[in-house]
Order: sequence, then C-alpha cells, then structure tokens
Amino acid sequence: MAKAGRSSQAMVSLFPGSPVATTAPPGFLDGFVSHIPLPRWALIAVAVAVAVLFLLFLICIIRCCCGKKKPKKKEKVSLLAFSGSTTTSLVQPEMEDLEQGPEEKGRGRLQYSLEYNFRVQELKVGVKQAADLKAMDNGGTSDPYVIIYLTLDMKKKYETKVYRKTLNPIFNESFTFQVPQTEVSEATLVMQVYDFNRFAKHNIIGEVRLPLASVSLQHVIEQWSDLAVASKVKQERLGEICFSLRYVPSTGKLTVLILEAKKLKRMDSHGLSDPFVKVHLILNKRKWKKKKTSVKKNTLSPYFNEVFVFEVPFNQIQNVDVVISVWDYDKVTKNEPIGKLFLGCRATGNQLRHWSDMLSNPRRPLAQWHSLQPADVVDKALGLKSHLKLPLTTR
Repeated sequence: MAKAGRSSQAMVSLFPGSPVATTAPPGFLDGFVSHIPLPRWALIAVAVAVAVLFLLFLICIIRCCCGKKKPKKKEKVSLLAFSGSTTTSLVQPEMEDLEQGPEEKGRGRLQYSLEYNFRVQELKVGVKQAADLKAMDNGGTSDPYVIIYLTLDMKKKYETKVYRKTLNPIFNESFTFQVPQTEVSEATLVMQVYDFNRFAKHNIIGEVRLPLASVSLQHVIEQWSDLAVASKVKQERLGEICFSLRYVPSTGKLTVLILEAKKLKRMDSHGLSDPFVKVHLILNKRKWKKKKTSVKKNTLSPYFNEVFVFEVPFNQIQNVDVVISVWDYDKVTKNEPIGKLFLGCRATGNQLRHWSDMLSNPRRPLAQWHSLQPADVVDKALGLKSHLKLPLTTR
C-alpha cells in the first residue's frame, strides 16, 4: 500500500494544475541569485559582458595559434669557399654604400689633369670637363662649377666659372699650387662640383678626393674619376708644438721651455709662415702674465729652444692655466694666430695628462708634443672674464 501511495503522489506532481504541492528543494542557482543585492537586469548585463569578453579572448587565442606561419628552413651558408676581402664584402656591405643608397649613386664624372714641376715645386691642376652630372634643378639640369683646394692649406681655394643649365660642362681651366716636394705625399687634392643657386645655398653634387701619395707625379696625369658623396669637413690641420714643463713647489717656479714646432699651417702667400710663440699665464680665468719667443722667418717647422720662468706659489698652482699659442708675424698687417692650446686643471686629454705629470714629478722637466687647436675653440673653453692683469698675492 505504501508503495502504491508514493507512485500516485509522483503522478499527481506531474500536472501543474494539481492542488497537491511538490516537496522538491529549490535549485542552487536560484538560491545564489536571490542572495545577490542587485536587480535581475543588472545581473543579466554583467553576465552578457563577461560572455562577450570571454568570447573575444577565445577569438584572440585562435587567431594567434592559427595565424603563425610555419618557419622556413634556415639556409646554411658556408663562408669557407670565400677568403680575404671578398668574404667581408659579401657578409657586410661598406658603410658608404649603406649611407648612399641607390638614389645617391650616379653623381657624374670629372676629368682632370695633374702636373708637378719639381724644379719650382708647383702642382698644376687642370679641370677639363664633367659628364653625366646629377640634375639638381627642377628642370632636370644643373648650373655646375668646381672648387679646388689642397688639404694642406684649406684657405687657399680656386673655383671655375659657372656653366648654366648643363650636365656636361667643359671647363678647360688650370690652377697652380705651391707644394714643397717633402710635403707632396701628405697632401690630398679635393675637387668639389657644386650647383650654383642665385637665391639659396649652393648644393654640392659630388667630389673627387685624390691623395697625392697614391699617384706618380713623375709624368703628366690625365684621367676620369667618378664623383663621390662629399665627405664631412674635417678640422683643418694647424700643426704641432713640443715644449717641456717643470715646476718646483718649494720655490714656486714654473719653467716653460718652447722647443720646436712642425707642420704648421701656411699663412703667407708663398706657402710658408713667420711663426713665433706666446706663453700666457691665466689666473682665475683672467689674463695675468705673458712672454713670447723670437720670430722664425719663412718656415713651417721652426726650432726655438727658448725658456721662460714664471713665479707661481704652490697655493695658486691649481688656479693657473698655461696658454701656448703660435702666431704668424706680419710686418704690415696684424699678426694672425695659427693655433692654440692650454694646460691646467681645467684642461682635458693630453694637455691635462702633461699637466698632471708635471705636478706628480716636481723638479723634473717633462717634454711632450701637442696638436694645435683653433684659437676660438680654446678661447671659448677658457672662458676668460677680462683682460685685466691681477697682482699675485703670496702668503
């Protein structure tokens, strides 16, 4: 009977219209939702947002996994078959080629001639013609002319006439340089082709740089050369000077011995100079004492061997700068500076090293060669306050 009763009760619960109530417990989800203090529409919106984010996440994963291409098999390149510079050129191209690119090539060619007269030590440069120049104007032409100089004296430059609207100008002009035979191998001939512009800066089309040490000047040379991209302007060589420093702390005596100079810049029209040396002492960024050597006539490698002694107490040596400057003497016009350098605790490089060695080795003269620098660069580094001379106070 009990068994039949239970089955009849289950049959009744299947019909919703039946007055008999079911005893089944409510669902877990309904119970969880009923405990959240949010309206039903808010819960639905959150659920939809979570579902969308999850769907997007799945799409991203599928695209990343399926979108990867199969890696290609790496080709093994053996360099054993190549040797020398050929290998280098195949593995790593020249930096000039990378900088130029395909559009930078094809600047044109220049024909020139060289003739050196050993008797009078003159180099005659003939600028013949140019061909297939790069067009620099909007109309597909250029207005070319050529500037010629030697790296030994970059101030002395020649230039040809300007030829309008042509890529194949014929110049047929010659120029003469005074070059001592002993310095020919150190010189480089530079021929730069420019495009003339009346209202703006002239654009350089290309240049030819020819180290004279690479050619034989025993006979006349006439040849064509391709124009290359103009190289960056290098600092002009001003020369070198050798001097010694000696400091004795007990007596406060600073001795500067000017020995010699070499490869000085040409300042006169005949290709030489009349150099002399000034030695300035600067105290606390103000000019203080100065002395100078005698003038050596018509030379680029003067020998002085002149000594100067300055009294600098030990308590002031850290505040002193020694300025060495080489000048070209001129009887008619103003003397011109060839180059300068300074030593002291504010100096850098070889100058600071020479000064430090002097302080570390008292009573011992230390000689060293130094390269001259442009006068304006040194003056800016010194930052001089005024030209007043200050008396030295001793304790």
